[in-house]
Amino acid sequence: MNPLPPSPPLTSSPTPLRPPTRVLLADDHALVRRGVRLILDAEPDLTVVAEAGDGAEAVALARTGEVDLAVLDVAMPRMTGLQAARELSRLRPELRILILTMYDNEQYFFEALKAGAAGYVPKSVADRDLVEACRAAIRDEPFIYPGAETTLIRNYLDRARQGDPLPARAITEREEEILKLVAEGHSSKEIGDLLVISAKTVERHRANLLQKLGMRDRLELTRYAIRVGLIEP
Repeated sequence: MNPLPPSPPLTSSPTPLRPPTRVLLADDHALVRRGVRLILDAEPDLTVVAEAGDGAEAVALARTGEVDLAVLDVAMPRMTGLQAARELSRLRPELRILILTMYDNEQYFFEALKAGAAGYVPKSVADRDLVEACRAAIRDEPFIYPGAETTLIRNYLDRARQGDPLPARAITEREEEILKLVAEGHSSKEIGDLLVISAKTVERHRANLLQKLGMRDRLELTRYAIRVGLIEP
């Protein structure tokens, strides 16, 4: 009796790989973008498909391009990362957003969450934490960089015990837009053209800002804008 031929080896069908997460990277410093891109592109599940030099450009790219995740710097010309995050959350609620910043600041953290971001990563720890933050955002999980957890949670619990609210916004979103552009040196007409409002409306907003913040002139507004991270010194 002839022996039976050996059975063919069992083969399993290959598991389809998920396409990499498409990342939009926005920072007004080309060297920073290059460094962050090197970090992200080194990962098989992440790929930077678009770069922007300011928040307005980031919004435009995210509206027209196919991206899954936007990584936004806070302090950028024309529109900050927080302003861009608010706009993108309205326009593309399915888009995941991370804030990448040099400011290790509790106020920014809560503003980032309120703006629709999934997390907040200081540039000082980007090489260590940014990749994991991106993956957490795509899983629709919040990301708090490890060094912030203890302080933020303690402060939040202290506020809750004392019945205090989270830090309030001192000015409206529109006033924040005006303040940033004033601090960048734009005239009322230029600001009106950028925001599609009249120069008189810009002047009225600026007067409201001075009154709300207890300030006297553009110089004091500029110092305030630097202090709260709307522009860089």
